[in-house]
Amino acid sequence: MKLSGSQIILKILREKGIDTLFGYPGGAVIPFFDALYDELDYFKMYRPAHEQNGVHAADGYARSTGKLGVFVATSGPGATNTITGIANAYMDSTPLLVISGQVANTLIGKDSFQEVDITGITLSITKHNYLVRKIENLEDVIREAIDVAVNGRPGPVLVDIPKDVFVSQYEYKGKPRKYDGDILVPDEDRIKKAVELINEAKKPIIYAGGGIRISKNDDLLLQLAQKAGIPVANSFMGLGTIPRRNDLSLGFVGMHGFKETNMAVTNCDLLIAIGARFSDRVIGNPNKFAPSAKIIHIDIDSTEVDKNTSQCIPLIGDMKDILIKLIENVDKKDRINWLNEIISCKVKYDIEGQFVPENILGYINKVYDENAIVVTDVGQHQMWTGQFWKFNKSNEFITSGGLGTMGFGFGAAIGAKIGNPNKKTIFITGDGSFRMSCEELVTISKYKIPVIIIMLNNNTLGMVRQWQRMFSQARYSETDNYDDVNYQKLVEAYGIKGYKAESLIELSDILEETCNIDEAIFIECKVNPECSVYPIVPPGRSIDELLLKG
Repeated sequence: MKLSGSQIILKILREKGIDTLFGYPGGAVIPFFDALYDELDYFKMYRPAHEQNGVHAADGYARSTGKLGVFVATSGPGATNTITGIANAYMDSTPLLVISGQVANTLIGKDSFQEVDITGITLSITKHNYLVRKIENLEDVIREAIDVAVNGRPGPVLVDIPKDVFVSQYEYKGKPRKYDGDILVPDEDRIKKAVELINEAKKPIIYAGGGIRISKNDDLLLQLAQKAGIPVANSFMGLGTIPRRNDLSLGFVGMHGFKETNMAVTNCDLLIAIGARFSDRVIGNPNKFAPSAKIIHIDIDSTEVDKNTSQCIPLIGDMKDILIKLIENVDKKDRINWLNEIISCKVKYDIEGQFVPENILGYINKVYDENAIVVTDVGQHQMWTGQFWKFNKSNEFITSGGLGTMGFGFGAAIGAKIGNPNKKTIFITGDGSFRMSCEELVTISKYKIPVIIIMLNNNTLGMVRQWQRMFSQARYSETDNYDDVNYQKLVEAYGIKGYKAESLIELSDILEETCNIDEAIFIECKVNPECSVYPIVPPGRSIDELLLKG
C-alpha cells in the first residue's frame, strides 16, 4: 500500500495510540496538515498562538499523562520558535516528538526562503535528531524517533522533513521495530552493599528527584521510606513523589529549601539519591554538600553519576527493579529520634491573617486539594508553590526545573488540561512570566479549555528584584513593572472571567464563587513587591548557610 510521507507519519502515530497533536501550519508543512484534514475523526490538533507555547503544551501533556507529546512546526522561524521548548524538555527529560518542515530537497543549502539548519541548531538540546531526505527512510526514522524519545531516560527528538518528502509516495511496510536500546541490569554486589549501608545508617536521607515521577515509581519510593523509616527530601522536580502531608516528607532541598530539610541533608550519614541529578540549585557549594555522608545514586543514566559529586555507589538500571530489591532486603525501622531531630530545626513565621503568598496558596490549596494538577511559571511564585502546596502525587506538579523558562506555564497548563480533562488544572504565574505568554488566552478561549489562572501580581520581576535588593545594593535595574497593564480588561477581551483579590477575605469570596465553574477563570492576587522567598542560600554558600530573612 503506497502512502504519502504525511500519511505515513499519521499512520504510525495512530498505531502508537497517539491521538493528540499540537502544531502550527506553514508553507513547508501544508502537505502534513492537508493529510491531517482527512483524519480529524481520530486526531485532535491544537494550534497555539505561538510555537514556543505549543511545544510547552506538548511538554505539559506528556508530563501529566505519561504519553508522548507531539508538536509540528513549519520551516525557518516556525522551527526556530520551538528551540526554547525543546531545550526545556531536554533539561527536564520530557518525551517529545517535534516534527519540523524543511524546504524541498532541491532548495536545501541555498539560503532558500524560510530555510534553517534546525538539526544543527538543536543538536545539543535533543536526545537525537534526524533530517529525512528520502521518502524510503521516513517510516523507519519516525518509528525509531518515537522509541528514542520514550525509552530509557526520556527526552525530545526532532525529525526534520523536506516538503517534497511529505508529498512523495512510498510503500508502507507497517512493521513495528524492536527497540534495541541498552537494558541496564544493576550490579547485585552493589545492591547488597547499598542494603548494608541503609541498615547500618543512623541518619539516612532519601533525596528523591524527578526520575521517580518519570518512571512512575512513587509507590515504591513511599514503601522504601516507610519500611526503613527514612525521611525524604525532594529535588524541586521530585515534589509530589511522596505525599507532602506524609510525616516523612521534608519538602524540597537546596537554594530555597526549608531549614530543617537543608540541615537534614547536611547532617545525614547516608544519602540515597533516587532519580536525581545533584543540580547546583540543590547542592550549593559541592565541597560542603552532605559532607559526612556516603552516597548511593540510583538512576537509569550512568552519565549522571559523579557529575556533581564524587565516590558515589552507583545503582544503574531500571528503577523499579532496584527499588523492589531494596524494599525486600532492608530492615524495618522507625528512626523516630532522627526524624524528631530534623523537625526541631523548623522555623515558624507569624503571618496569620496577612495577604502573603503562603496564606494565598494555602487558601487555594484547600479548595483544590484533591485531583488537581498545578502548573507554574518561573520566579518567586514558583518557589512559593513548591514550598507551600501540599502535593499528593508527582504528576500533580508541572514546572520548568532545569532551564527555568519564564512563560513555560501557560502552554504547559493547556497541555495538562487537554490530557486530563477530568482534573482541575491550576496555572500559578507571576505578572512577569504571564506577560511572556498571555497571548495564549486566545487558545483557551478558542478551544474552551477551563484552566484556572492564579496570578501573583507584585508589579515586578520578583526573583530578580529580590536578588538586586540582597546582592546588588537595591539597584533595581529593569525589574519594576508598575501598574501598566489592566489584566482584568485584558482577560475580558478574550471572554474570560477575571477577578482581583487584595485580602484573604476577598480571595475566599472569589474562591467560593468560582470553585465549581467549569470554564477558564483568572484570579489576580496583589502581592507586596517587598515580599521575598525565604529561606535562601546565597550563591557559593553551602546549603546549611541559609538566610531566613533579609
